[in-house]
Amino acid sequence: MQYTRLKKNNDFKRLFSRGKKCFSPALIVLYMPSKKLTMGVAVSKKHGKSVQRNRIKRLLREAFRKVCPSVNGNYAFILLPKQAESYSLSAFEKSLVSALKREGLLR
Repeated sequence: MQYTRLKKNNDFKRLFSRGKKCFSPALIVLYMPSKKLTMGVAVSKKHGKSVQRNRIKRLLREAFRKVCPSVNGNYAFILLPKQAESYSLSAFEKSLVSALKREGLLR
């Protein structure tokens, strides 16, 4: 299953205000039901300069791409990384799977 990216400011605002949160060691995931599977990434300036923030975004998108075929139903997600010394694809993937399983959003 493919997903589309959240890009509009209104979509982000709606998810931040009305979305449910689930937590994992490396991520905070905001989600709410949607018409189709969508995902956005929000990385603050606390995570470093633009090069490091863009790398984090790429890792999060790839982790979600691997996990999205097993998501039950259509949801809109925002992924917020927690501050860490180093970031890795495997850590993001494990955190995403554990958070979504705990909420019952994975098959």
